Amino acid sequence: MSISRRIIAVTAFLILVFAVIPILIAVSGRKDFYYTLSSVALLSMASAGVWLTFHIGRINIGQGAYALMGGYVSAILVMSYGVSFWWTLPLAGLFCALASILIGLPILRLRGVYFAMVTLVLTEVARLLALALPVTQGAKGITSIPVEVFGLTLVPDFTMMENPRIAFYYLSVALMTACFALMHRLVNSRIGHICMSLQQNEELASSIGINIAQIRVIAYAISSFLGGLAGAVFVAATQSVYPSSFTVADSINFMLNCFLGGLGYVFGPMLGTLVLYFGWNLLFETGRFQLLIYSALMIALMLVLPNGLLSLGTLRKER
Repeated sequence: MSISRRIIAVTAFLILVFAVIPILIAVSGRKDFYYTLSSVALLSMASAGVWLTFHIGRINIGQGAYALMGGYVSAILVMSYGVSFWWTLPLAGLFCALASILIGLPILRLRGVYFAMVTLVLTEVARLLALALPVTQGAKGITSIPVEVFGLTLVPDFTMMENPRIAFYYLSVALMTACFALMHRLVNSRIGHICMSLQQNEELASSIGINIAQIRVIAYAISSFLGGLAGAVFVAATQSVYPSSFTVADSINFMLNCFLGGLGYVFGPMLGTLVLYFGWNLLFETGRFQLLIYSALMIALMLVLPNGLLSLGTLRKER
């Protein structure tokens, strides 16, 4: 894609999410969509982190653990220590990044399938810790988390859908936009090319002097930072965090978002999250057949489009 076309595409995207969508929501009166689209934006950020671990040739099924940790770190800092919500966002991300380094140093040396199986249990471990630790208040969770915006305390009521706040929509979309812009820059940088070489042939990359262990840890830390950041904002938007806020099913969905959108495309997680989120809700009308139809459609899509939905453009060009 030429530079001019990229500029046009980026401009169109920014106008769509920051102007057109809010106008359409205001006209339709469906203010509940602010919460829905905020959730999609935050979940796509967490999925972007999972995509980055795919980029180094590792399958990450533990992103829900870092989203849960990020949510609890933010809530505890706000409720117990009076830290401003805005400061808790980077702190939550950094906490998750540091935790991922400690966890990743030993497990990132494992082969891909073993790494995937270890990450699968991380979310359940995080949930059990949230249940057991006094600071997390166990099964009661942490609720009514105050959020300050420009010096004013903002407590949104997304649960009743009577007083949704457009502020969280703009915050979530802005973070998502920044996240994918940085991801695009990272993937197309020297480090991104090194990550791609790890995915293709680790032995060859090691033979030319690339520190494989260091690159893996860096990528995993960035991935976990995004998960923690998304979890922190999600908790503020919902005004609560419980041990069940992010489960193993969420970790699997983060991975599926990447597959559905396309593992070969930086913006695959964004599209995959959007389609999977709304697709699952649409299938709710099918009742008890929801899971069956969902599974069949996912299998069919992966067979027909193994490179994800974004590969449709490539198939058209080939024809």
